[in-house]
Amino acid sequence: MNYILFDGPSRNNLLPFTYTRPVADIRIGILTIREKWEMFLDSTTTTITEDYLSDKYPMVEMDENVMINASYLPNLELVEMVKDLRENQAIFKDEDVIAFFSKDTQEEVDFDTYEAIEFDADVLKVEHTWDLFSKNDDAIQEDFNLITDGRVSKPIPSSNNVIAAENIFIEEGATLEFTTLNATNGPIYIGKNALIMEGTLIRGPFALCEEAIVKMGARIYGATTVGPSSKVGGEINNAVLFANSNKGHDGYLGNSVLGEWCNLGADTNTSNLKNNYAEVRLWDYQTESFARTGLQFCGLMMGDHSKCGINTMFNTGTVVGVSANIYGSGFPRNFIPSFSWGGSAGFTTYLTKKAFEVAEVVMSRRHIEFTDQDKAILEHVFEETKKYRRD
Repeated sequence: MNYILFDGPSRNNLLPFTYTRPVADIRIGILTIREKWEMFLDSTTTTITEDYLSDKYPMVEMDENVMINASYLPNLELVEMVKDLRENQAIFKDEDVIAFFSKDTQEEVDFDTYEAIEFDADVLKVEHTWDLFSKNDDAIQEDFNLITDGRVSKPIPSSNNVIAAENIFIEEGATLEFTTLNATNGPIYIGKNALIMEGTLIRGPFALCEEAIVKMGARIYGATTVGPSSKVGGEINNAVLFANSNKGHDGYLGNSVLGEWCNLGADTNTSNLKNNYAEVRLWDYQTESFARTGLQFCGLMMGDHSKCGINTMFNTGTVVGVSANIYGSGFPRNFIPSFSWGGSAGFTTYLTKKAFEVAEVVMSRRHIEFTDQDKAILEHVFEETKKYRRD
């Protein structure tokens, strides 16, 4: 069967992260949503997403296809139902479509003609940006079970101080000495060729993905994910970093999400709790206003390629778009549009020519090419987000 992951109605609620990727390529837990589905299905997947993303993330359609709403994270029960789908059948959760059978000749789908199969069991769903950290505890546990099933961890070096070693899994090539790992409250996963430097304190659930680095003396609380080739230091609590992003120095990052190719300058701090302990409101691209989150703790949401200078201070519930550059003293406002340059004193437009020069240098350091496809995506984001910039 040919499996296709589609963005679904939550796509705009997941901006700024879905400006530069389909919903399927968001990371939560250890793996991206696509990687989870592909492991469960033992099959590759393609994507239905926005037109401007489709060159980089194309769809492959065959005579018979199963379309899957990428907002839903797979589990054994759901995957079995998806695998068993036949023509004119669809899986629903309440009134939400999880998956359905489709033929290549179908341009529109009338679900009134479909046999509706209700999925009654629990399932993780990502429909808001803050779900990425608030549901990361369960997502790490589920990914840990999936990845380590039937496998044996590499030995934990004897120099480490370890609690609940049975909940720790170390992949080939990982290095860690003289650290404290406490997996009592959740698993700790150390990916292939990852490095944890001396003096680090980690409480699970925690995921350090392939070739990621934790610097000396870091203090990390669960549930935290450090994506592939990312680098972290200082104090972190319940945060998710996508691939190739850095918070390499002291400073606090809590209840936050960083996209890919982000960098936080030394001693950057995020507030994740309002002084009056009130519910945090977060910028919502769908309504173009600040929306209730239902959360008391919520920090920073930063889109791909955004960066900040040393000693930057972010207010509770700050949203930073794609390719912004923030610096200077004081607190910048808590919605910073894509391609903004400045800080609390005000912002100007960060021109694409300059932004692309930086992206090319940054990506080349990881031996990754900044392609024409990448440029076209960012140019589209620049144009789409003009309405939010004031200059």
